[in-house]
Amino acid sequence: VQLVESGGGLVQAGGSQRLSCAASGFTFEDYAIGWFRQAPGKEREGVSWISSKDGSAEYADSVKGRFTISRDNAKNTVYLQMNSLKPEDTAVYYCAAAPRLSRYLVDYNYWGQGTQVTVSS
Repeated sequence: VQLVESGGGLVQAGGSQRLSCAASGFTFEDYAIGWFRQAPGKEREGVSWISSKDGSAEYADSVKGRFTISRDNAKNTVYLQMNSLKPEDTAVYYCAAAPRLSRYLVDYNYWGQGTQVTVSS
């Protein structure tokens, strides 16, 4: 099982960035995918989640209206489009897979290694 995040980097406040999460080693279409982030000195928090089959999406209040999650089951990939980025969005972003849609970290079985997103003011 492998989840590999990509697309992180340095961006100016107000800019956009798209993260990708490529999955392998399990039946991707049967799993919900979540994006989480962890800033230095803070706990890991949920950002956005997408269900397995119908692609229902949910967002944390802090990113609602700015971030969009999507998935391409044919490519075993989930995307996180991040717009209007703020310095407080700076964190390591992780994708994770769970058997069912959940906002809770403990429900996620598989995790990627993370990708750093840095938003400069």
